[in-house]
Amino acid sequence: MELKRQINVAVIGTGWCGGIRAVASAASPWVKALHIAEIREERLREVAAQTNPVTATPDYRRLVEDPSIDAVMISTTPEGTHYPIAKESLLAGKHVLLEKPIAIELAEADDLIAIARERRLAFTIAYSQRFNPKFAYIKRSLEDGTIGEPVTALVSRHITRNLGKKISGRVKLSPAAMESTHDIDFTMWCLAPRKPVRVYAQEAAKIMKAQYNAPDQVWMIITMDDGVVVTIGGGWVLPPAYPNFASTWIEFVGTEGAVMVDDTHRDVYVTSMTDGIRFPISSMPGEKVNHVYAGPMEAETLHFLECVALGRQPLVTAEHARLVMQVYKAADQSVETNQPVTLAPAGAPALASV
Repeated sequence: MELKRQINVAVIGTGWCGGIRAVASAASPWVKALHIAEIREERLREVAAQTNPVTATPDYRRLVEDPSIDAVMISTTPEGTHYPIAKESLLAGKHVLLEKPIAIELAEADDLIAIARERRLAFTIAYSQRFNPKFAYIKRSLEDGTIGEPVTALVSRHITRNLGKKISGRVKLSPAAMESTHDIDFTMWCLAPRKPVRVYAQEAAKIMKAQYNAPDQVWMIITMDDGVVVTIGGGWVLPPAYPNFASTWIEFVGTEGAVMVDDTHRDVYVTSMTDGIRFPISSMPGEKVNHVYAGPMEAETLHFLECVALGRQPLVTAEHARLVMQVYKAADQSVETNQPVTLAPAGAPALASV
């Protein structure tokens, strides 16, 4: 394959997800030079040994200020760091892939979108589940008319409480914002150009409440402008299992059929005297298995690199990510008020009156 252009890439934050992106970038033919930033020295050395970057630094601003770097992938925690680092990167003229959420407040998301538009930069949010082949099949089944016109959709997602505690301990965002956000993105993507008009949500809080003041599970019902009803539930209190185990069930029912996807990760298991039954390669981002990668995050990373190199729009637009944010904020508001929340039309204030 003849490359049209190679690019210089930075990964800021090389923990779990950032580490995956750094390794994928280091092996990509689209990448001329890799630079990484990580505040934990031990992890910085570990990822540097894996990826042989040109720069490995605890100071991300060295990368933002480097004029030779074309694109930045931001995988930092806590999530409140997303907006300021993304803004600095966009203002410096970098194309940006940003882990979800796009920001904490809608005004911050609007600011980032405006800067990216003004400077004609690629700005995408990491909704990696679009790169799950099973999820892509649902999208195709809707587009090609296999199930006719959609009537209802259901997504149920559960992760283990060890990961739930880690998330709840670092940021005050609900499972709707941190877990179901992927499923809001996916269902809204599948159902576009339909728009959500109303959200009603309820939470359960028996485990995480005392220590983290966080709900265990949030269920929401989203009504679309043509009457399609979407139900999404996300929780993070499954008992400890394989690290970062995620279990998801999806149903789309239409006028002419239905498509159902089992993404519960029970198809591969290993049992041992020390660990009992475990379900490997079962996390949402996926993981490397020798010469192959099992999961969607590597494909998503390579897609972003290719789009920057070839001047294409990445699959996930920042405007769509803002809509997702609007929906999960409405779900949080509905939980607080115990009432449905009406979503404002595009261009109007984010949430209409209850």
